[in-house]
Amino acid sequence: MPAMADETLFQLLHTQVVAAAYGAGRGSGDEGLRAGLTVLEGMGFRVGQGLAERLPQGALAFREELDTIKFLCRDLWGAVFGKQTDNLRTNHQGTYILQDNNFPFLTQMAWGQQYLEEAPKVLGEQFLAFTCGLLRGTLSSLGIESSVTASVTSLPACKFQVVIQKA
Repeated sequence: MPAMADETLFQLLHTQVVAAAYGAGRGSGDEGLRAGLTVLEGMGFRVGQGLAERLPQGALAFREELDTIKFLCRDLWGAVFGKQTDNLRTNHQGTYILQDNNFPFLTQMAWGQQYLEEAPKVLGEQFLAFTCGLLRGTLSSLGIESSVTASVTSLPACKFQVVIQKA
């Protein structure tokens, strides 16, 4: 029972953080949306850094870039969301797609008909910004600079695109 309670509390906390990021006088329209996304992505980045700092150093000695991404899909995703990602694809040139067919932060929206049209456009972006930062922050702590974007395919499925920045 504690795992389910933890998951529910984490989802509620995330929802309140998203609401707070778009409040607090950040402006309206596109400017307010961009400011909120920046705040959420920054929070996720710091959490990702913190998680990576707490992992045993021996577990982080990856030989290949792909091994690091697999770590994100299995271990990081498992620690944060209680499950692995559903799919990982790559073009073997530094771009990776992590797919979650039942993303926890989007499952509540999938239940309500009123969200089905608007969620992929606006709400999905807002509810995925923290996780984009989380992935980017974890990778940064592991010595890999990246950019991470997300898209909602159909609720509650989403994809995270990780593009590794080559030096």
